[in-house]
Amino acid sequence: MKYPHIIVVCLLLVLSCKKEKHTMIEIETELGTIIAELYVDKAPKTCANFLKYVEQGAYKDARFYRTVRLDNQLQSEVKIEVIQGGTDSEDAMFEPVAHENTNETGVLHEDGTLSMARYEPGTATTEFFICLGNQPELDYGGKRNPDGQGFAAFGKVVQGMDIVKAIQQLKDEDQMLIEPVSFKIVSVKSTIGYKTL
Repeated sequence: MKYPHIIVVCLLLVLSCKKEKHTMIEIETELGTIIAELYVDKAPKTCANFLKYVEQGAYKDARFYRTVRLDNQLQSEVKIEVIQGGTDSEDAMFEPVAHENTNETGVLHEDGTLSMARYEPGTATTEFFICLGNQPELDYGGKRNPDGQGFAAFGKVVQGMDIVKAIQQLKDEDQMLIEPVSFKIVSVKSTIGYKTL
């Protein structure tokens, strides 16, 4: 073989540029579109639960109704920053999903992370939130929830954090938005592409 080093370099370039398959969602809000990647490989149970609701159409008439900022949780010792949404339709409910904590999945509550809202571990259904900034107190062992199990993170916003920030800054009363923001998840697709858009 005349130029073996050229073949090796070409193979390394192909491997380093390898594209991966990701499951993406589009959350179309009144203020604009948020695009997120779901970590189906890392948090399979949580993602499967979320996608069941999407496929059923449960998020067609959903709302972001809660904003948590540093200035509206003065009574909380452990402060976080998120927006929360979902659907309150009882018709849309499946059995609650088993809790996948961050210690198991490795998906941490960082800026743009999607995670399931819950009461006790294993009670999550349709409600989810999006983090603004890193929120380690929502991870396993964090102090936001007294049980220390944290919340089940399962994806991340890759486009549209400006929309998330705009929602967070809307007027609220005791963390409840005075005018909730309607949204629908208009598509779920598997795409071949890089990790971020």
